[in-house]
Amino acid sequence: MSLLSLLDPWEPSPVLVAVFLAVTVLYARGARRIPVTLARQAAFWTGLTLFYLALHTRLDYYAEHQFFVHRLQHLVLHHLAPLVLMSAYPGAVLRAGLPLAWRRNLRRWQRGTAARMAAAVLLNPTFVSLAFVISVVFWLVPSVQFVAMLDWRIYTFMNWSVAVTGLAYWWMLLDHRRAPPSRARPGLRVLSPVITMTPQILVGAIITFSTQDLYPIFTICGRAFTGIAPALDQSLGGLIMWVPAAVLEAIGAMMALRHMMRLSASSPRVAVPKPRATPPRTVGAQR
Repeated sequence: MSLLSLLDPWEPSPVLVAVFLAVTVLYARGARRIPVTLARQAAFWTGLTLFYLALHTRLDYYAEHQFFVHRLQHLVLHHLAPLVLMSAYPGAVLRAGLPLAWRRNLRRWQRGTAARMAAAVLLNPTFVSLAFVISVVFWLVPSVQFVAMLDWRIYTFMNWSVAVTGLAYWWMLLDHRRAPPSRARPGLRVLSPVITMTPQILVGAIITFSTQDLYPIFTICGRAFTGIAPALDQSLGGLIMWVPAAVLEAIGAMMALRHMMRLSASSPRVAVPKPRATPPRTVGAQR
């Protein structure tokens, strides 16, 4: 098998291809309309490419037939690709890529009551952080994982849910604005990775050191690498969730800390009024 054959889609998805094409066209149009640095463009295209490789290539086959590759896939979808893509701050560029009429309609819709209520819930920092953690931990419940790997619809929903919650979380964490308009305070953005990585580390440690085969579904479906014992495969998967994921969240925390320090340094200082000088009393005034 050649390396190029790995780019062939294991399970072709017209919907996924349409989403990627739409995002590609919007960003390319937006980058021509507003100034975007080369570093931001490189980050966006790198993140988008990572998403495509994880979702729509033959690597998806190995993710379905090997636990540690499955964890690598979710590490990319949940941590690496969203972190890289959101570090490009693509929102303004994608909006600029829309036709003018669409932008007006989008702005009008965002001002509506339904949109503001939905944003207040779905973009709430607590909700986003909980969804970020649950989207990983829930799918690692052995009974849930068993069903997800057998039903392609649940499997697709699992991967999409991991990617969407990852995008929402890293968008919140890497927001470089003050609060408001940002929904999360700078200090909370720095602290958030410490909170969200803790349950993931615990679950990763449990999987790594478990002596029981928690995910026999990979043996039932047939493992892609028969030379790797199920116990080793499971330990590798737990380590991937434990160590690299924690490292990426630590990197995100440092990026949020840099934004907080920048905002603190640029915060406007309140001018202290100088005391008014008392005019000297004259001899006539003393009388």
